[in-house]
Amino acid sequence: MRTNQSGKDGAALWKEYMLQCNVEQAFRELKSDLGIRPVYHHKQDRVEAHVFVAFMSYCLQVTLRHKLRASACGMTAQAALAAMSRIQMLDVSFETQDSRTLLMQRYTEPEDEHKLLLQKLKIELPPQKPPKIYSGKLKK
Repeated sequence: MRTNQSGKDGAALWKEYMLQCNVEQAFRELKSDLGIRPVYHHKQDRVEAHVFVAFMSYCLQVTLRHKLRASACGMTAQAALAAMSRIQMLDVSFETQDSRTLLMQRYTEPEDEHKLLLQKLKIELPPQKPPKIYSGKLKK
């Protein structure tokens, strides 16, 4: 490794170089894997919110990557997210005979592939929510 910097030992330079590589990789992942693109906000609070959501997304992706690496299942974070995206959240509503509305929020039943991945990651899906009854019709 060659450099024009003087006064630093090779270990410190290598550490700085690796940090730069990690930061560049994070930006690549934000743009490609997470689909974060420049958004031109006109208000400061919206800019801050956009940066916060992008940062939190990246943190969650890194956490998922580490959990996958620790579970030794050999799956990438992108593949895990693609597989788990098939679990969907649904709102099922029925109108009752007395003009009330029964609302059930449900997620689709995980397939064997999902159950295995959740087990490897030591994650449990929350229990299905109990149904709610509303007077009148719900607005869509």
